[in-house]
Parts: sequence; C-alpha cells; structure tokens
Amino acid sequence: MSDALVGDFDHKSSREAFEMRAAKGAAALGAIGAGADVPVAVILRNDLAQLEIMRAAALAGTVIVAQNWHAAAEEVAAICDDSGAQFVIIHRDLIDAVRPALAGRTVIAVTPGAALCEAYGIDAAAAGSDPDTPEWDALVEAQQPIATREMMRPLMRYTSGSTGKPKGVRRLGGGPRKDFEDVLRRIGTEMLQLKPGSRFFTAAPIYHSAPSTLTSAALVTPEVSTFVAPKFEPETFLATIQAQRITHIYLVPTMMSRMLKLPDAVKARYDLSSVEFCVSTGSPWPHDLKVAMIDWWGPVFWESYGATEIGFMTMVSSQDALAKPGTAGQMQMGGTVLILDPDGNELPTGQVGEIYARMDAFGGFDYSNDPESRRSAEKHGHFSVGDLGSVDADGFLFITDRKKDMIISGGANIFPAEIEAVLMRAPFIRDVAVFGAPHPEFGEQIVAAIEPAEGWAPDTQEVLDFLDGKLARFKHPRIVDFHAALPREDSGKIFKPRLRAPYWEGAGRKI
Repeated sequence: MSDALVGDFDHKSSREAFEMRAAKGAAALGAIGAGADVPVAVILRNDLAQLEIMRAAALAGTVIVAQNWHAAAEEVAAICDDSGAQFVIIHRDLIDAVRPALAGRTVIAVTPGAALCEAYGIDAAAAGSDPDTPEWDALVEAQQPIATREMMRPLMRYTSGSTGKPKGVRRLGGGPRKDFEDVLRRIGTEMLQLKPGSRFFTAAPIYHSAPSTLTSAALVTPEVSTFVAPKFEPETFLATIQAQRITHIYLVPTMMSRMLKLPDAVKARYDLSSVEFCVSTGSPWPHDLKVAMIDWWGPVFWESYGATEIGFMTMVSSQDALAKPGTAGQMQMGGTVLILDPDGNELPTGQVGEIYARMDAFGGFDYSNDPESRRSAEKHGHFSVGDLGSVDADGFLFITDRKKDMIISGGANIFPAEIEAVLMRAPFIRDVAVFGAPHPEFGEQIVAAIEPAEGWAPDTQEVLDFLDGKLARFKHPRIVDFHAALPREDSGKIFKPRLRAPYWEGAGRKI
C-alpha cells in the first residue's frame, strides 16, 4: 500500500482516498451532463478541490477549460462562448465579480477553505453564502464512484493572439481518441524524473499551462505525492520544502528572485537537502539568477522552453546551463526543431531565424473556431512559436529575440494587442501602443504609450479605471506614457520599437 499523499495547506489525503473522491466527482460530472467531451470552465485558485476536479474530469473524459481567476467578466464570457462551456466550476467568493458572464450557464461553487481565506483575505462567512448555487462537495457526496472511466482529454487552454482575441488551444493528445494520461505519465517519468516516493510541490497558479500539466503528471504517476500552495510566499515555500521533504518542484524565475532577496539568516534556516529536481519554464531565466540559485540549492535545476500549442520542447540541466550560458537546452521526447528564414528555408547551424518546432509525443492541436491561424503558423510540419533563435553544433537551442509582440511578466503571457483593443474603446484615447519594459522581479512590465484625444487632459488613473472590469489587473499597464503624437512608420503603423528601445537600453537583454 502506497503512503503517497495529495494535499494543500488545508487538507491532505491518501492517493487511494483522493482517487475514490475523484471517481465520485467523475460520476457527479456525468450526472449533471458534464461528462465525456463536454467543455467545463474552471475558475479556481490552487487548493485540494481543484486537484480533485482536475482528476475527476480526467476520469470522466470532461474537457476542462482553465481560466485565470483574476479575469474580468467580459473575458470569462468570451472564453466560455468561444469554447462552448455551459458549465462553470468556480470558487464561491469569485462569483459576484463575474456574475454577468455566468448568466444562462450551470454554475457549481467550491467554498474556499481556511488556507485560501487567510492567503487572500477572504471573508469566510461571506464566501459561504449564496445557497442557490450548488456546492461541488455536495454533488460529489451524492454519487457512487464511476464503474468505468473514460479516456482522459487534454485541458483546453486560451492564449491571447496577435489579433488581440484569446485563442483556444484544443490539444489532441497524440490523436483524438488517445488517452492523454499516457502522455502525462511520460512527462512525469521522462521529463520530471518522478519515481515512487517522489514528492512534487508547486505554488504556481494551476490555471497556467505549465504548472497544470506538471501537476497533472504528478497526479497520474504511481506512488507520487502532490502538494500545492494557495499562493507563493518565499519563506513559507522554503518551510514547506523542509516540512514535507519535497523532492520535485516547479518554480518560475520571479519566485526565485523573491526567495533570493530573503535575508541570509532566513535562507540558512531551512533544510533543502531533500530537493532532487526543480524545473522552471514560462519566462526567460536570466543567467545570473540561475547561477545564484545553483550556488544556493546545488545543481538540481532544469529549465524548459515550450508553448501551449506544442508542449514542453527543450530541457537544460544545471551543468549544461553553466557550460552554455543562455541556452534553452535540447529538444526532448523525440521533438524536432527547425530554424527558418522568412522564405521558409532552413538555416545552417548557428544562424538566427524563426523557431519552428514539432512534438509528436504531445500530439497535435487546433485553435478553437480559427483554423486559418493554425494553418498559417505551420511550415514543413513544424509550428512557429513566435521566437527567433539558433541551434549550435551540439543541438542546443538559443533564444535570441521574440518575434511575437508579446510580454512575459511573472511567467504569464500577455499580448499587447488585447490590451490595445480595449484601450481603443476609451473615448479619450486617440491611439495607443502597448509593449514590455524590463522589470527586475517579473521579467517585464507593461507600458502603455497613449496619444490623447483632442480636449482630454491626460490622466493615468482615468486610464486604469477604464480597464477595471474589462481586463484582469495583471494586464493593466504599470507605466502610462502620454505622447502628443505616437511615432509612425511610412505605412502609418506605430513604430513600436522606437517607443520600446529607451526602456531596454542598458538592460543587457532584449526579452
């Protein structure tokens, strides 16, 4: 009998008890009509209930449409409409903020536990109100475990595109009828190096693609414990590693930066010797930060480079990262990469071009209601990830610059076109350009360069107030600059590189 656990800061469950609850949850999903191949929007913070729902959906064949719980009602409605999600599972205290988006949909509430309430300052009494909305726990308890499980469907993810409209990525998992659990087990054993007795932990939000995939891999790998934190707090994270003897971790560079800023006496207080493997992905990992973490924790770090559409593409060990500064690593699990010129010709070793990759192990993908975007991004059976780079003679990939007009802040992909489209609805803005500027902790921060409409006195707070309820707060600009006229190319297009360049002078990097 395995002693593996699944838990958060409120509750822990044995793997056997967790699987039993998930099997009952799968039956509950089927009972309400949210079974095989049905899209269900999930708007939850990290907790045991979210893990249980993820596993229940896997057993029922339900397609989870994961949404950022910070999202505004307008964003939630757009994703639910595009994906066809008529069912929404949401933490009860979040309902009021997005209630307009929930009209006409079946809503199931999850009451946040004590740890979530403490972490986010939630009024526990208020969070338990609204008795007309059914509770997930009650639905589960009313069911018997499913007798026969469905094949697992991959989660559906939304990634904003260059048009400014979020695009739904429907992963096919190696073929429409292949059980995606096989893919996850391979990720767990081959990429995460999980084995019986491993203990996986993350505080990264599971609505993001990478942490949800890796957490799911841990949940399906036999005899592995899985723990999540409601949010990241540097010293608490270290304390959990020590208390739970954590062996495998997912972190992003922003979290590492915050831990490194702790006083030396605090960092020395915790025994981290149990850690065998720590992986980071989602945003560029500055070399100096990587060296500092290796000096502190030892050579346990791996960096992965990937995309929602393709999956995890490369991995690089601590040793190779030190030997080849700046590399994103080598392709994994049989994946291939091409470096192409603008005409689609393959470039020689060492030359910089657009990166195209193929990862058959993860299966193919489609964009929801947008087949043309899928076709236009493919060449020679490989898909563009929107970055520029090169491959050296040893097969190590180096990322040189970003072709896509995208900002990565704190590991989250943010597309300027989405923000620009909302700001252009403001009657007091004539034109706007949004771009990323360097930030010491989050990697990048959002800048909005605004050309005011005639007669409006520029007011930063008025700009931010206009965005409230239309875009999640993490997409709001940290810097708002006003220009009498924005610089333009001969074609009339805003010359964004000229606006961006002053912020990056002396940064020592381009992305």
